[in-house]
Amino acid sequence: MGTIEAIVLAVIQGLTEFLPVSSSGHLALAHWLCNLGEGGATKLPLEYVVL
Repeated sequence: MGTIEAIVLAVIQGLTEFLPVSSSGHLALAHWLCNLGEGGATKLPLEYVVL
């Protein structure tokens, strides 16, 4: 993961931290939507259920 991807994911997590759902779910979704790599790929199905 590059610096830009890390910054984008940090912003997403910061903006969604106050929501009553898991902010890591938003990170996994962002990874998948933006094709940022394998990060969190094993947790995707559970986090989609949580969202």
